[in-house]
Amino acid sequence: MSKYTELKRECYEANMQLPAYDLVIFTFGNVSAVDRKEGVFAIKPSGVDYEILKPEDIVIVDFDNNVVEGSMRPSSDTKTHAFLYKVWDSIGGITHTHSTYATSWAQSQQDIPIFGTTHADYLTKDIPCAPPMSDELIQGNYEHMTGQQIIDCFADKGLDHNEVEMILLGNHGPFAWGKTAAKSVFNSKLLEELAKMALITRQINPEAPRLKDALIKKHWERKHGKDAYYGQS
Repeated sequence: MSKYTELKRECYEANMQLPAYDLVIFTFGNVSAVDRKEGVFAIKPSGVDYEILKPEDIVIVDFDNNVVEGSMRPSSDTKTHAFLYKVWDSIGGITHTHSTYATSWAQSQQDIPIFGTTHADYLTKDIPCAPPMSDELIQGNYEHMTGQQIIDCFADKGLDHNEVEMILLGNHGPFAWGKTAAKSVFNSKLLEELAKMALITRQINPEAPRLKDALIKKHWERKHGKDAYYGQS
């Protein structure tokens, strides 16, 4: 048995949540799971349909994009995952999809405003959309620079990746991350639902106001604050 068997299983199970949550069609997505102690991460192989994906197909890669274990080519987005794992050492999983509503906002090159309390239950900020990548970077090490694009957007907007665990890339699509691969999938589904709600809100009322600060604070703190009372203790 490989010493990466459990890591592959974690990654596989997270990837299988993408079609289960209607976040992907065909092969339009990937999830990775990191093992910080070993300095590697597991990621879906490139172009393999979810209907035939098996745990043993998952590829193990190091942070320098070298395949450590696996007979298949890793996801074409592997360099983006590796870059983020290197720079943000607190994250344990990353999800990338081309889900319909989140990708539509990305193609519109707009942040997703915080319109309601559903959004505020999980985020106190608008969901950021990074500007489209420059021609110079596109022609260079594209997937590596996609990671830089994410980092730069958070720096420019003064955001903390431990608080805002998702982003849209202009004209591209969404990325989400979390402490585990499963949490990154959760955040990806959350992003898709918030994108859908925001679009419908804009359609009903193009001038809909952002949620007021008092409600943002209340809904965030009742779920995540020091005196949180949502759920069971």
